Amino acid sequence: MKVAGIDVGAKFVKVVIVDDGNLVSRSSRLMGFEQKESIEEAFKEALEKAGLKKEDLTHTTATGSGKTEVPFADDEFTEVSAAAKGAVNLIPSARTVIDVGAEEGRAMHTNAKGKVLDFVINERCAAGAGSFTEAMARALEIPLEEIGPLSLKSKKSIPMNAQCVVFAESEVVTLVHQKTPKEDIARAIHDAMASRIISMARRLSIEEDVALVGGLANNVGFVESLRRELNMDVKIPEEPEYVPAYGAALAAASRAGGGS
Repeated sequence: MKVAGIDVGAKFVKVVIVDDGNLVSRSSRLMGFEQKESIEEAFKEALEKAGLKKEDLTHTTATGSGKTEVPFADDEFTEVSAAAKGAVNLIPSARTVIDVGAEEGRAMHTNAKGKVLDFVINERCAAGAGSFTEAMARALEIPLEEIGPLSLKSKKSIPMNAQCVVFAESEVVTLVHQKTPKEDIARAIHDAMASRIISMARRLSIEEDVALVGGLANNVGFVESLRRELNMDVKIPEEPEYVPAYGAALAAASRAGGGS
């Protein structure tokens, strides 16, 4: 049975196609002004990679903040359920799932089947999401892909008090003017983000193993800060940004087969 999961996020749309439980293709597109066009392009690319046509699919499930913008989806799946289902399928030992994307962070407590028992979502503030690192990289005048590795070079922890992006940018500029090494500033940025995410997650019962999914899981600096803040290991599946889409595809397969 061939099914698709589509995760329409704030910045990217991700598509995953699964055939009898096996992931056969994936694709991603930057969301432009024409949302539905970006969705269609990502979907078409995933189908082409799998050597399939739209009519070959038994079921398509959409998730993400823009899930209602997928006109050809058979149904929808909540973001927290998609992230949890995908994460536990890939990391069966996971009981706490943290999902951090471009604009939002969330944490879920799950059972062995990936069913969400409880969850929390951060306030709509970029300080707990990927767009915060983009703003801070601009303030440091370095490429976004360098801010994570740069923070790993730091040997010193310095506090960053501002949580709002606007005030944090001002604080970064002040630190630069004070000749603070950029690697220490980069670490402070990631430590502040990790602290915010863990503070949110601790409203739940954080139970091992902890799995991190979403685009920010590719940021080595954030991952290291998160592990330090938690004082425990954090497991990351391969290509973590696709995990919610994968979870939606698993839900599609379950629903097509008469499951929940």
